Amino acid sequence: MESYYGFRKGDFNLWMSTEILCYQHSIFRFIRERDKNSPWHTANDVDTQFKKVLNDCGVGLTYALSPQAKGKVERPYRWIQDRLVRSAARKRIGNMKLLKKELSVLIHNYNTKWIHSTTQEIPVIRFENALKDRCLFKPLRVKQKSVEDIFALRVERFIDAYRKVSLSGLHISVPHGIPRAKVDIRLRPDVKTGVTDVRFWQDNVFLGNQRVKTCDLKMVQF
Repeated sequence: MESYYGFRKGDFNLWMSTEILCYQHSIFRFIRERDKNSPWHTANDVDTQFKKVLNDCGVGLTYALSPQAKGKVERPYRWIQDRLVRSAARKRIGNMKLLKKELSVLIHNYNTKWIHSTTQEIPVIRFENALKDRCLFKPLRVKQKSVEDIFALRVERFIDAYRKVSLSGLHISVPHGIPRAKVDIRLRPDVKTGVTDVRFWQDNVFLGNQRVKTCDLKMVQF
């Protein structure tokens, strides 16, 4: 949710890649035999929360199926981690607050000052040049008008005859809901207040929202 608050403060003028490469962690991909005990799903080809967000943003998802492909994902993080450890030891950093500050400086330098060993270019300059020429990045365009509906947890439910849906035994009224129709639910928890904003969508139309206590939504772990 920290990412959500960061986007909310900005002007939401973002660029997204056409496709993202990630490894087969359960956050990114549901695999039947591995995740068969998951309380969420029972099917084999199930979209995870991460993939649903990318679908809304029009971004494809490719999985690393070999050690070589995984290395492309993990190598930059391993380099930054090793550099952070050496920098912290050299500067005698002894608490987490200063360590986080040092990490921010390190990432900034990596993106804007240092020449990448493989591309022989500074990442931010390479990115700006790519936007001018042939580019695999595109402006972020989403169906929903509000950023709250993009960076949120999602579930689907059928509305009952009383225009309500059930989330882990909690019955919630759906504004303007049509009985026996499927509704797309976006859950946006607020960690500070302990309240979750439950937003209802149907056929790309916003029906309304309800606010409930986060602790009552036992099916979702925040």
